Amino acid sequence: MVWGGEFGRTPMSEVRDSKEEGNAGRDHHPAAYSMWLAGGQVIGKTDELGFFIEEDKIHVHDLQATILHVLGFDHSRLTYAIWAVISG
Repeated sequence: MVWGGEFGRTPMSEVRDSKEEGNAGRDHHPAAYSMWLAGGQVIGKTDELGFFIEEDKIHVHDLQATILHVLGFDHSRLTYAIWAVISG
C-alpha cells in the first residue's frame, strides 16, 4: 500500500494579497513531503512544521525506484534519457 498527499503543505493559512477578500490559502513547501508505505518503518524526519528535512533525506527518484522494485519492476528499464533525444 502506498499513500501520498500534497507535498509540504503548510498547516496554517496565509494571506497572499491583503486587498482581496477571501484570498487566504496554504502554500507548498517542496523541500519536504510525507508518504505512507505498508511495512511500518519510519524513515526521515522534518522540522515541527514540515518545512525542511532534518534527518535521512530520500530523493523522490529513489522512492519511485523502491516502489517499482517491490512491484517487481526494474526501474532502470523504465528510465528514458531525455538528454539523448535533445542532443541528437
